[in-house]
Amino acid sequence: MLVKEYRICMPLTTEEYRVGQLYTISKHSHQESEKGEGVEVVRNEPHEDPVHGPGQFTEKRVHLSSKLPSWARAVTPRIFYITEKAWNYYPYTITGDSWLLSPQCSFLPKFSIYIETKYEDNCGDSENIFHSDKILGDHEVSFLDIAFDEIPERYYRSLEDPRFFSSAKTGRGPLREGWRQHTKPIMCSYKLVTVKFEVWGLQTRVEQFVHKVIRDILLIGHRQAFTWVDEWCGMTMEEVRRYERETQEATNEIIGLVAPTISVSEVGQPTATHSAPASAPSTPLSDDAPDFLAPPKARPRKKSAPETLTLPALRERASAE
Repeated sequence: MLVKEYRICMPLTTEEYRVGQLYTISKHSHQESEKGEGVEVVRNEPHEDPVHGPGQFTEKRVHLSSKLPSWARAVTPRIFYITEKAWNYYPYTITGDSWLLSPQCSFLPKFSIYIETKYEDNCGDSENIFHSDKILGDHEVSFLDIAFDEIPERYYRSLEDPRFFSSAKTGRGPLREGWRQHTKPIMCSYKLVTVKFEVWGLQTRVEQFVHKVIRDILLIGHRQAFTWVDEWCGMTMEEVRRYERETQEATNEIIGLVAPTISVSEVGQPTATHSAPASAPSTPLSDDAPDFLAPPKARPRKKSAPETLTLPALRERASAE
């Protein structure tokens, strides 16, 4: 098991981000879906928790067979989808992901991702926000900068670059070096991510690789949430929930539901001390094979490029709060 904490700041308030994340997840999932592939919403309904109160429960299936990197298709050729279950008691959420495997993949039986999220109106300076000394012990803390941290080149879009984006409705942006220290308003998404892959000999490398993918997911999703702000700014919760429902229905139609040939492997609901849902939009898995499955490739990762460059749009996608 490998545990890391990620802290991602945004030039928004937590109340603004609550609307923005729902809009971004729905829009991105719809954009990246096609016949037989994408994010299918199975359940999206109110849920009451004895500790955190009223919230929202969602269950999604991320269909990604053809979008898996070649090394994953080679070792697990009959993965059908990932099940994501989320409990959203904003500003506290929890997400659990589990892989649905075919019987032939019994050698890969225990792979899970668990994400606990808290949101606060600060620049990421809250210490021990998850009380990790009582739960998990020491873990690595990484600050992610949506403007200046590197993202895979194939996912770069100039219109989604916070260094160049300026919001017409809010007047925020572009973001300059050191923006976290002087930008107002500012909020932080704190994410405690646990990756578990219980296969002897592969555990460490696979868990490290998955964290690398999650890092890219968080950066790309939060960049979009900010640079799409003029699309969702001013929407009420009722309006964004309606947009979410309509988009989910349209996305499910695009995917074209096909009954699975085996039952889904479920992630049980968290206990009262860990109850809640997801936040960051899903993004495709990398095509890069881990070192133990393929020779290392010279794949440059670059900082956001100038607006004048024409770079590939983000079109691949599989799931991820």
